[in-house]
This record gives sequence, structure tokens and C-alpha cells, in this order.
Amino acid sequence: MTELELQTRTYRHVDIASKLLGLALIAAGLEVGPVSAAGAVLVTLGIALGTATVFIQTNE
Repeated sequence: MTELELQTRTYRHVDIASKLLGLALIAAGLEVGPVSAAGAVLVTLGIALGTATVFIQTNE
């Protein structure tokens, strides 16, 4: 697997953006209804997007 490395400042911006977008997707999924197919997909995508930056390395 290819490793992705970012500068600290860039990583911080990407991390904040992914967390906010993930949170928005989770909220949309809960609004639609988590037991419906669309709601479950939105919640799952939100969780995946919110945790995506865990696997990114920073250049320090």
C-alpha cells in the first residue's frame, strides 16, 4: 500500500475538513433514519471519512 505523507499544516486542514464532513454525513444519515438503507450508507460513509486521516503520515 502506498503511504501518503503531508506537511503538518496541510494535514491539520485535511484532518479538520474530513472530521466536519464526516460529522455532516452522520447527521444526514441520522436525519434520514439509520434503519433505512440510505441512512445506513450515509452513516457508514461519515464514519469512514471521519477516520480517513488516521492513516496519513506527517512530515516533521
